Amino acid sequence: MLRKCLLLIAASAAVAAISMSDARSILHVERASAGDLEVGGELAGVPPGLTRFIRYEDLLSLPQETYTVNDDSNLAKGTQISGVRLETLAALVAKNPGSALIVAICYDKYRTNYPRDYQAEHHPLLVLRVNGQTREHWPPAAEGGSLAPYFISHAFFKPAFKVLSHEDEAQIPYGVTRIEFRSEVLVFGAIRPPGDWPAHSPVAQGYVIARQDCFRCHNMGAEGGTMGGRSWRELGMMARDNGARFRAIIRNPAAVSPGAKMPGQPGYDDATLEALTAYFETFADPQPQSAKEPKP
Repeated sequence: MLRKCLLLIAASAAVAAISMSDARSILHVERASAGDLEVGGELAGVPPGLTRFIRYEDLLSLPQETYTVNDDSNLAKGTQISGVRLETLAALVAKNPGSALIVAICYDKYRTNYPRDYQAEHHPLLVLRVNGQTREHWPPAAEGGSLAPYFISHAFFKPAFKVLSHEDEAQIPYGVTRIEFRSEVLVFGAIRPPGDWPAHSPVAQGYVIARQDCFRCHNMGAEGGTMGGRSWRELGMMARDNGARFRAIIRNPAAVSPGAKMPGQPGYDDATLEALTAYFETFADPQPQSAKEPKP
């Protein structure tokens, strides 16, 4: 706890040392190189809907934090990382930094959401150097993809919550090309289950799990990732029409569809899978009346 407090105080002091005019000067209207970080959403002093660009060298000029990481699955144990905390970046350029949901978007259509409670607990870091090296010298990710142009990690990660058999997961995307500062109510509202569900109901529990996990690769309209290729409503239809297959895919995708790239969740127990099924069923399109009527 003391270590976290000291890190937070140091980061706050570093942000305070940068004037607002200096902060806004790093937001450029035009891209200077392919490695510029795109930023969007609700930016301070920028009309809604417009994209700005932050150059790599500008990010290196911001307050940096350095850690030795031992628990990031994208990195070898003992890797040193340096970069800018996402909270620091929000404090500099976001319109509403104290309430902004931070969204990281990757080149492979993967999308990670960092709500305020996650930021406060885990302090995710936008990595700029690995073992002291700039990104042209970075190693590949453990899965073989490129970590560049940016990736996100932590000094350390300790799960902050558990819902059924789903434990708080480290959100560590690589190949990040864009950061958005958004309204948490708006983004998560797209996948909030219709109706009023008690906090400990299967639907409400499934929502908490899907919000952190499934939303990274599956979309509801313009919100969420599209790497998975199936929309929220398609998942809802599968959950309703073939719940057994839906649960089997979550637990072990390759056993159902050989060659599937989706990571499985073999540790999910039956109650967790049932909660996800109940949650996604709320997004299934209504069945035609003829389908509901029993056949003679």
